[in-house]
Amino acid sequence: MRRHAAHTEPLDERLAQEAKRLKEAAKSLKPGKRRQEIMRKAQQAEMAAGITFWISSPGRPPPE
Repeated sequence: MRRHAAHTEPLDERLAQEAKRLKEAAKSLKPGKRRQEIMRKAQQAEMAAGITFWISSPGRPPPE
């Protein structure tokens, strides 16, 4: 049986923190493939945070 972790922060906040962590990690790398991969993951996390926030907010208009 799988155990579920009880999260104290909303998903959108956790995703935003992950994006920030990834950006900081990318700063320490030289330009190249690995840095691009990490920056892409940071962008994806930011986008997911925005979508999650939008979905969980009642009455918000769709993004433009």
